[in-house]
Amino acid sequence: MRKRRQRHNCSKAKTRSSRAGLQFPVVRVGAGAPVYLAAVLEYLTAEILELAGNAARDNKKTRIIPRHLQLAVRNDEELNKLLGGVTIAQGGAPGTQEDKSLKVYNRSTTEEIS
Repeated sequence: MRKRRQRHNCSKAKTRSSRAGLQFPVVRVGAGAPVYLAAVLEYLTAEILELAGNAARDNKKTRIIPRHLQLAVRNDEELNKLLGGVTIAQGGAPGTQEDKSLKVYNRSTTEEIS
């Protein structure tokens, strides 16, 4: 088998995810438009993690917990609209006293909203 591979000069198989430069596995998505859908999922994940990281930093924490994900999604107008019917486990209730001390950011300008 090795000799055959060397003889034909075959290189190691590359996954579709690595060809497209994605971290998410294209194979696990489906047959419709796997590369595009994996890219969309990766973008949404990065957006939520960035906002959750900001919430964690505002709370002087170095680790993102479900509460930070909840705050990130509920304080962002577009993500809240997209994930309005989603319950985040261990996320807590939005609108508690703890939330009022946190800063809310506008994603497009990254400036603080009063």
